[in-house]
Amino acid sequence: MSARPKEIRLVCGLGNPGPEYERTRHNIGFATVDVLAERAGTRYWKSEAGCMVARALIGGREVILAKPQDFMNTSGGPLSKLMRQEHVTPAEILVVHDEVDLPAGEVRAKWGGGLNAHNGLRSIANKLGTRDFSRIRCGIGRPPGKMQVADYVLRELKGGFLDEFQILAQDAASLCERVVKDGMPADALR
Repeated sequence: MSARPKEIRLVCGLGNPGPEYERTRHNIGFATVDVLAERAGTRYWKSEAGCMVARALIGGREVILAKPQDFMNTSGGPLSKLMRQEHVTPAEILVVHDEVDLPAGEVRAKWGGGLNAHNGLRSIANKLGTRDFSRIRCGIGRPPGKMQVADYVLRELKGGFLDEFQILAQDAASLCERVVKDGMPADALR
């Protein structure tokens, strides 16, 4: 029998560290976790196990918020180290990431399944030895024309694109809060 999601104890946003990546589509996970911290009134972040970590009350429960400080492609290392330190299982994490296969602005929850060529998810699955973990997929759409995906996800956002990014982070944070409070929605389970 395959694993099933458990009560979420850790929300991990994926992104790249450093100010030059802060306003890029690839950092929607970091932006979402920042929104969760802000909504919970959490202002204290500390470096732990290669992640920036904060604790927040969501739905009356303490949840660990994490932003791995390795680059996206190796984010599984710091996350798995933090999980060992905190005695958190893969079924108790919620990973927030960008998703080119969803229309821009769409947010969906998902349990397990494929990695959609996402290097951050691949790194996590490799380090944890399983794909059975909860995810919040933040739709960023496909790059226009013949633009390479890497250029698209790492381009600094300005103007209306930045506004859309900030709205997406708010929507993703709202879905994270629902998943933490009520569990994964039935349509997110495979």
